[in-house]
Amino acid sequence: MIKELTLQDFDYDLPSHLIAQFPSRRRDASRLMVLHREDGRMEDRVFSDLPLYLEEGDLLILNDTKVIPARLIGRRTTGGRREFLLLRPCEGGWRCLAKGGRIREGERIDFGKGLSGTVRGREGGMWVVEFHCEGPFLKVLEQVGRVPLPPYIKRIDDPADRQRYQTVYARSPGAVAAPTAGLHFTIELLEAIRERGVRVETVTLHVGWGTFKPLKEEDIVRGRLHGEEYSIPASVAEAVREAREKGRRIFATGTTVTRALETAFSDPDNPLLKGESDLFIMPGYRFRVVDALITNFHLPRSSPLLLVSALAGRDLIMEAYKRAIEKGYRFYSYGDAMLIL
Repeated sequence: MIKELTLQDFDYDLPSHLIAQFPSRRRDASRLMVLHREDGRMEDRVFSDLPLYLEEGDLLILNDTKVIPARLIGRRTTGGRREFLLLRPCEGGWRCLAKGGRIREGERIDFGKGLSGTVRGREGGMWVVEFHCEGPFLKVLEQVGRVPLPPYIKRIDDPADRQRYQTVYARSPGAVAAPTAGLHFTIELLEAIRERGVRVETVTLHVGWGTFKPLKEEDIVRGRLHGEEYSIPASVAEAVREAREKGRRIFATGTTVTRALETAFSDPDNPLLKGESDLFIMPGYRFRVVDALITNFHLPRSSPLLLVSALAGRDLIMEAYKRAIEKGYRFYSYGDAMLIL
């Protein structure tokens, strides 16, 4: 079945005005499409209605990764402006994407406020930059860096993005893109969910820039994605095992949580609670952990779109996306949400 898939099967036309450029007025005021896999029924709700679909004994899992201000704008010694996007730490510094003109190995870039970087070379199509500063690097980065908004948000980041492009429960720095399904939660909504007898837990998967990278046909054949680091506490693994044994539902908040759980429990008897996930979930995949998924509306021909199609079926997902467009749902990172039951 996998070899029969083509990216054309996961393409759709989206009017540009439906790509959300700003978040909703309130996090939980986003719209929520509820998709019932059993009978294909679709409901139009708001995100604050989510507790209505959760029951006592359910397990809701969130991704507590924290987005770092990974965009750095600096100047060369010759005065030219260069922009870097930090992707992930590596030996000798950070792997980065760069734009703004030619960059030479060995040159030094000044980012201001005591932060500078030396370009050490290229690795895997990315630049390796060694950073120099007084004090902890991530703390300095908070003062100098800018919010790494996705490329389809056609504006400069503003101060409000520091808060809104971050979940209210973010605590583990390392992501360069937000786990966007979680952006809709408020502290009050999570409390209302807990009051219904739902167990709420967190795992960590540091979302990489590859989440926006367009897929190629060979990616489907190869069946692997860019790797992203994840970590699952032993207590959460035990909660997952207990939920499975007792037949309770497990709700994943986002495709990142889904990938982390499905990677960790690829061998249910010996879960791997820390590592790197390059799991590519596409139609034909058998889910071992996740029963229901809270997610946003994803880019065409993207790995998250294939993942949700694996859970709900390609035809039903494409029908839901068509309906969302007709009803004016807002798409992508700052857009509306979908609950797949």
